[in-house]
Amino acid sequence: MYHFEFHMPTKILFGAGQLKQLHKEQMPGRKALIVTSNGQSTKKYGYLKAVEDELALAGVQHVLFDEVRPNPTRDNVMDAARMGRLESCDFVVALGGGSVMDAAKCIAMMMVNDGDLWDYSFSAKGGHKPFTKPGAPLVAITTSAGTGSEVDMFAVISNDETGEKSGMADHSMFPVLSIVDSDLMMSVPPKFTAFQGMDAFFHAAESMINTKEHPMGEMFALKAIELIAQNLPVAYKDGSNREARSNMALANSLAGYYMLCISEHTMEHVMGSHHPNLEHGAGLIMLSHEFFNFFAERRAAEEPMIKMARAMGVENPTSGKDFIAALDSLIASIDCQDLKMSDYGIKREELKDWPARVYEVLGGDITATPAPLTAEDYLGIFERSYK
Repeated sequence: MYHFEFHMPTKILFGAGQLKQLHKEQMPGRKALIVTSNGQSTKKYGYLKAVEDELALAGVQHVLFDEVRPNPTRDNVMDAARMGRLESCDFVVALGGGSVMDAAKCIAMMMVNDGDLWDYSFSAKGGHKPFTKPGAPLVAITTSAGTGSEVDMFAVISNDETGEKSGMADHSMFPVLSIVDSDLMMSVPPKFTAFQGMDAFFHAAESMINTKEHPMGEMFALKAIELIAQNLPVAYKDGSNREARSNMALANSLAGYYMLCISEHTMEHVMGSHHPNLEHGAGLIMLSHEFFNFFAERRAAEEPMIKMARAMGVENPTSGKDFIAALDSLIASIDCQDLKMSDYGIKREELKDWPARVYEVLGGDITATPAPLTAEDYLGIFERSYK
């Protein structure tokens, strides 16, 4: 018998061109803090201006914070929250990928809660306090297909001072409105299309082998896996393929609807907390063969792995090894089979210190793996993944 909760308060406008409908929606405030990255793509391709025009049509004023870095930081959050308060903003608009949306969620919380963001972190060096007030309303406009942040209540933020990368969560961090417009994803370069798409894939794949998985989560995860296996290689090779981009956008949101990540995500957050230049999806790809093969070798997740292999197009799969082969093939199809930790400045001697951090960094439920992993097991996966 299953027991689970499904709560999805976010209204979603899905489909190519949906950004143009924003001005018709009831805005959750009168003055918005637009949050975007410190890169140039949203400005270069006109996405920022399009959002500004939609807000103007809706009679909403705005100010801009455009300093979110690829691995968003506590400083990003606190600087933007101060701006939001000083400018009397009453809601937040996130325009960007997962990093921007994660930052925006925490910015919305810190615009109304006192103290420092890390007072509310449940990391080893965090203050472990619950938020006392619900965050300011958030409108999320995603420009990537990877994190699922447009449909969940979670965020991952780095703290350069403590060397931590911590998960944050609160029910009020669900966006009130999300726009998933695949036209905004057409300009994502091939490399990042691959990394982001595989992040979404692992959200679904980790959820599938999570011991707390249930039919509702499995339904979303398997469809996401099917769509990614079919469409990510196409979107990677031809970023102008609108159908593939739309299907990847759908897969990303489906994987985010019921995201039950386990310790592969935690392991990658350990890597990213030490090496902020490491793209999250790239780190996951580096770990994935050895992580999932750990369970395939032990036949610890045969049924869900067979289901995933079938969703990926394998005819008559019979074991978890069929999923591993399909995973390796998918990774090769997007030219990511030769990713190396050493190319990101990671040294082999660092790895011995990382298993202990798995128990400190909040990135996934490390108790929900299909077979228990010891510190030695984590080290083995890190070491076998190292190139």
